[in-house]
This record gives sequence, C-alpha cells and structure tokens, in this order.
Amino acid sequence: MQALCKRRAPTEETMALGKQPGLKSLFSLSQLVLTSGQLGQGVIQKHSRVSYLEVEILDARTKKQICILEKILPSFTIADVKHKFYKIYGPPLKETKVIKNLATSSIITLYFRDLGTQVNWTTVFLTEYIGPLLIYLLFYFRLPHLYDMEDKNYWSRPLVVHLACLCHSLHYIKQILETLFLHNFSDENTALKMMLKGCAFYWGFTTWMAYYINHPLYTPPSFGNRQIIPALVCFLVCGAGNYFTNAAIIQVHKAGTKNHIVRPTYNPFTWLFKLVSCPNYTYEMGVWISFTVMTQTFPVAVFALMISLQLIMWAQRKHYKYQKDIKNYPSYRTALIPFVL
Repeated sequence: MQALCKRRAPTEETMALGKQPGLKSLFSLSQLVLTSGQLGQGVIQKHSRVSYLEVEILDARTKKQICILEKILPSFTIADVKHKFYKIYGPPLKETKVIKNLATSSIITLYFRDLGTQVNWTTVFLTEYIGPLLIYLLFYFRLPHLYDMEDKNYWSRPLVVHLACLCHSLHYIKQILETLFLHNFSDENTALKMMLKGCAFYWGFTTWMAYYINHPLYTPPSFGNRQIIPALVCFLVCGAGNYFTNAAIIQVHKAGTKNHIVRPTYNPFTWLFKLVSCPNYTYEMGVWISFTVMTQTFPVAVFALMISLQLIMWAQRKHYKYQKDIKNYPSYRTALIPFVL
C-alpha cells in the first residue's frame, strides 16, 4: 500500500502539512485509511478487465456465416472453440492450437467443413479387408444358385482354383492381423463416406474376380503348372516381403524417429530399402501382379492395374516427403521400382 501511495501526486494540503513534523505521521495514517478502499477497488477493476474475442464460423464450401461465437478468451484452444460450437452442432474434436497464436485482431475467422460421420482407421481397414475375405469364400464354396450351372464334384476343379483361394485368403488374413497387432494408427478419424468408397472398391473387385476364378467353366492358365507354380512362389515371397518391410517401418516409427531413414537389416526382405523408399508398396504390387499371372483372368489384371497406379501415387508422395524432411537422404533411392520409378 505504501508503494501505491507513493504514486499519488502530492496536493497542496499534503505539502503544507509536510512542514509540520508533529502532524506528518498522523496525517499519513489517516490518508492511508481513507484511500485504501479506493485503491483496492482500483486494483480489482484493473484485473477484472478481460479482453474477449469473437470467432466467426463460416461454411468452407459456401463461405456463408454459420454463427459468431462470443466471449472467447485469448487463451482458448481450438478444442475449446469446437466444444462451444458443437454444443449446438455436434460433439467436440481434439485440437491443441491456442487461439492467441492465430489471432491478428479481435475477430477471428474459422472455416467449418462438415465431414459427416467419422470412423477410426482400425474400423476402416478391418471393414475393407474382412469383406473381400468373406466374399471370395462365398464364391469358392459356390453357394446354391450362385451360378446357373453347379459343379457337384468339389475336387474336380483345377488346382489353380484352390491355390488362388488359398493365396487370396492368406493375403487378407495377413492384412487383418497387421491391422490388429502391427500398425499403430493415429487418433485421427476419417469420414464414413470415404470408408464406403474403399469398401465399394475392394468388395466390388473381389466379387468380380471371385466370380470368374470359381466359375464352373473357368479354364487354367495357358502354360499350366509352368505358369502357376512360379507365380505362386512369387506371390508368397512378395507377401512375406510386404510384411517384413511394414514391420521395419513401424519399428522406426515406434522409436519416435519419423524423420529417420529406414535402413536394411539382417532380414533379406528388407534389403530392398537400399534402393527403394517404399519397398512395402513394391512387394504389394508384386503380390497382385503374380496373382494375375497365376489365375490369368481379366478382372484380376484390372484390379492389379488399379492397385499399382494407387501404390505409385502413394510411393512418389512419400518419396518426395522423405527427400524434403530428411537431410542427406540417399539420392540413389527411387520411390517404388529400383532405378526406374
């Protein structure tokens, strides 16, 4: 209180009384008692002045205003803003951005995009992989009335039909087990409509492939076992390579070094990391190319082409990101195919 009193400008009365030593202390005490209430009130008023922000929410597509959120504290995070917004429009999402780091004025404009119903990535991949596994088995066991003509003798089918079912099932069982026990997905979700698109792609192509391969009139490949057996070996090798390279990438990410170069290990399947940024995609492409050669069917060839185009796009995107984020990234590495792509 004495420090606050010293900041007061002296009045004529105080200057006059200051010349009388006997009354100086009595006057200072009375002045302190009379002004303490006013000074305390001033301090309270000073600290009660809170600067609020107004946040304008716009639709990202139409740019129309949805609403204006009032009384937003500068210390609010994005999660706080969403919580306030979703009291009306839905549940809040987790974010860590602080409003004061975004603010350039007292009014902040945010764009709101309605992504619809959200699902986690584990659910997405399990749904996409379990569907093809079951659909193919339905055609393989030839449920009643599935084809116009029925083959009663189960074991009279060509050997390639049984091998194709085995390979297809092993591939998707591996994908399901990796989803459950190997991959670590982020807390982020994706839109339900995106999952439905993925399911339509995988389920639709599986139906088309399984219908042809398991049809009673299906004929084996042109070169018989000379074509089937090498393709089968290639399929199994590529499937194993896909698993081990995925495991190597996950191991690096678990160590908390996302910007670290994934290097080959003692495992021969990881040696492809010497030349390629995304060998897991290389092996995945090899899986479907070998399955195409083994079955020699048009639907499988179309599916392998579509998958290959998608894998090329993903691999190039990751390859450019590695080159940008990682210092001294090996210049001799290509994205997917050694020395080519």
